Amino acid sequence: MTVGVEEEFLLVDPSTRHPVARAGDVLARVRGLPPGAEVHRELSRAQVEFASGVCADLDELRDQLVTGRRVLADAAYSEGLRLIPSGSPVFADPDPGLSEGERFERIEAMYRGQVDDYQCCGCHVHVGVPDRETAVRVVNHLRPWLPTLLALGANSPFVRGRDTGYASWRMIDQAGFPGSGVPPFFRTAADHDLRVTQLMACGALVDAAMTFWLARPSPRYPTVEVRAADTVATVDDAVLQAGLTRALVDAALAGGTAPDLDDQVLAAAVWSAARYGLTGPGVDPFAARQVPAVELVEALLEHVSDALGDDRDRVRKLVRGVLENGTGAERQRRAGSPEAAVDLLACTGVRAGSPPS
Repeated sequence: MTVGVEEEFLLVDPSTRHPVARAGDVLARVRGLPPGAEVHRELSRAQVEFASGVCADLDELRDQLVTGRRVLADAAYSEGLRLIPSGSPVFADPDPGLSEGERFERIEAMYRGQVDDYQCCGCHVHVGVPDRETAVRVVNHLRPWLPTLLALGANSPFVRGRDTGYASWRMIDQAGFPGSGVPPFFRTAADHDLRVTQLMACGALVDAAMTFWLARPSPRYPTVEVRAADTVATVDDAVLQAGLTRALVDAALAGGTAPDLDDQVLAAAVWSAARYGLTGPGVDPFAARQVPAVELVEALLEHVSDALGDDRDRVRKLVRGVLENGTGAERQRRAGSPEAAVDLLACTGVRAGSPPS
């Protein structure tokens, strides 16, 4: 199965460490993208996105992500800025300004103050599937595992220079929008489309691409799109998300009936993953009870063991790296201060491997 990743980044001033609304200037300097890759504006003018090309394996994807981060980091540096991989800005101005364009104007008109300082950044994994019916069936299978992907990819503990106590404040911030969290269980593609249309008719979504569900049939590509993780600290963290997600899709395609689990239990699992990451309890959505979050990681690895195929050793090594060195949120806290966390991300975010513990 083909795989691709979209990563959203923040642009910050190296002195103040605050986001800077200079996306247009930075994107104009981008040169040397990998084949099929693109860069984009995001909702805030302090954000940029790198979208990899369609990749056949994790080696190709890793090379593209390394190049993409370095190209964007070089462009930012040329403008006197730094590229920061974090789910939320460590420091934030009250209103960074929204990107120009008719769709962004409609988003601002609908959500008003909710998007004034919204600068959340995610790691989005796309896995190719044959058709939309298959995509919906796969998303149903993914539902129990999305909180664990979030816990592994939690990387936003600070907001406005303070420790929130959460591993992923991005997830808490994002939960304020309609159509967020684990998606409902959809019977068919038509059922999915009907419910998205209903949310639009209720005035809760600008368009069909506006859903904030952590997994969905992509509205633009023939893929399943998984958006559980924050923008992660390193390329290796992003490759881990891609490897696990592709294996989950492969396991779903192998057949069987997806479990129709309780929506409120799944919501509790998402909250717990956002709150604790891997450092405390998680919620087992099958048993509907608290368990250590690391047990859920082991359960995920067991679930996808056969589907990982040739990627098994690589993915298990990457998981061990996160368990030993900590998630991005843990690494930010270990830096010692919010200022040091920004500096750490700016220094390590474009490297291929994990930062030193």
